[in-house]
Amino acid sequence: MKLLRRNLSTICYCLYKGREPILDEDGHETGETRILYQRPKRLRCSVSPAAGSAQAYLFGNLTAYDKVLVTDDTACPIDENTVLFVDKRPAFSEDGVPLGDYRVRRTARSINYISYAISKVEVS
Repeated sequence: MKLLRRNLSTICYCLYKGREPILDEDGHETGETRILYQRPKRLRCSVSPAAGSAQAYLFGNLTAYDKVLVTDDTACPIDENTVLFVDKRPAFSEDGVPLGDYRVRRTARSINYISYAISKVEVS
């Protein structure tokens, strides 16, 4: 499946990098961790306007998603831990945490393309 250039939109994503321990003022670990993400990257993909019944069969019985992303880049590293910026530009909190507007609910891989069911998240 090849995607038409006129149907592609640019989105940004931050991949999950790992966790690091939170230190107190004396440099000792507090037992809590902070989630780290990589810098935002751009991806050109097809973004559906809304979820429909045709997509529901693609992801099985999953109906709790808002849009579908489709890319023909079969090496695309996006997974369920990725923060997505679909309808807004990348933004970060004071602590450097990405404030994305969507999250990946499910991935469907094919030989020629990858589909991602994504849902809107509320970030405060």
